[in-house]
Amino acid sequence: MMRIRACLVLAALIGAFPVASAAQGDARRPSHCIAIADAAPGIEFLHMAAWRDPLPKHTVRLHYIAHASFLIQSPGGLNAVTDFTGFIGNVPLIPDLVTMNHAHDTHWTAHPDPAIAHVLRGWGPFGEGVEHHLDLGEMLVRNVSTDIRSPYGGVEERGNSIFVFEVAGLCIGHLGHLHHVPSDAQFAALGRLDVVMAPVDGGLTLPLPDMIAVLRRLRSSVVIPMHWFGDATLEAFLLGMSGEFDIARPGGASIDLSLRDLPDRPTVVVLRPAWLTAEE
Repeated sequence: MMRIRACLVLAALIGAFPVASAAQGDARRPSHCIAIADAAPGIEFLHMAAWRDPLPKHTVRLHYIAHASFLIQSPGGLNAVTDFTGFIGNVPLIPDLVTMNHAHDTHWTAHPDPAIAHVLRGWGPFGEGVEHHLDLGEMLVRNVSTDIRSPYGGVEERGNSIFVFEVAGLCIGHLGHLHHVPSDAQFAALGRLDVVMAPVDGGLTLPLPDMIAVLRRLRSSVVIPMHWFGDATLEAFLLGMSGEFDIARPGGASIDLSLRDLPDRPTVVVLRPAWLTAEE
């Protein structure tokens, strides 16, 4: 009965947002995030690890590199880097795929290493956006286009993207350089996000009250703040999130997460950014 009710709710969502279905095509292409799913309660969910350590099965590692760049590692050895700027540290690692957004030059590079197999830009021709649906077997990467403020004034429609990484049963969203509260259609296209990386600068992206409202609506099990400029900005965000969300400060830049042991209460996990180094 629960499964039938979930399917009915999903059908209602798809019917209610035809724009998202037409624009993103997620209703017709595989995505386990565009569904209603029960949370997997757990007690111990934070597993600190260095980015070079072996990764257990059914587990994803997130390493906060800098600013809005994260290394996402799959159990099978795939490496993805978000908001790739061309530099991730003093290591010879060539990611399998990178995503980029072009709101500012700290979120993309015009000259990614040609050895990178998949370079996913979060924008297309001005105002047209772009659609990605890259299936690498154990990792599926897709995007939901959003608008950005144009450097020339006004708005560039569909000028950036929220990227979603589906790996090891987890749905991981990177909100990028989000400049507006997503529409109902965009929320529907995102689907369930178990983990979300959110810019919390409070000015260059969304004002803090708006960002907090977005995160309350997403209600992801794990929220990782990024794009913060100094501890004062970070603490203001944490204060606004406290109450409805637990706050965890494990220290370090990396954590391992799995679907089976996500927290049973939405939790903000504070990571400290660190370049990838050969010594780690």
